[in-house]
Amino acid sequence: MQIVIDYFEAFNAGNVEGMLACLTEDVAHHVNEGQVREGKDLFLAFCTHMNQCYAERLTDMVVFSAQGGTRAAAEYTVNGTYLQTDEGLPEARGQTYCLPAGSFFDIRDGKIARVTTYYNLADWVRQVGA
Repeated sequence: MQIVIDYFEAFNAGNVEGMLACLTEDVAHHVNEGQVREGKDLFLAFCTHMNQCYAERLTDMVVFSAQGGTRAAAEYTVNGTYLQTDEGLPEARGQTYCLPAGSFFDIRDGKIARVTTYYNLADWVRQVGA
């Protein structure tokens, strides 16, 4: 599904505007271990925060799509560096991590209307040495 591929290519390029271009105005962003954030403004705020605390590249990407094109999923590996301490999490000291993750999407009118991302937070905490 091209819109999902475009979204992840923008992510890997550090192109938040490119990611936003893939989303509906009312996108529902279901954050791992967090609250649902609705709308592009909250998605942008989330990305800004994440880019301050983490440098990540996604590899081993496999994208799946449902017949009819209204839903998709992706499985991938997150390769990252913990740059700045994130509130409530261990202290950042430039630790690297590698963990499996997945995202699920609703597609509406050719754009992403929902992004749900999952990864194992306990595994991440173990890797950064909490």
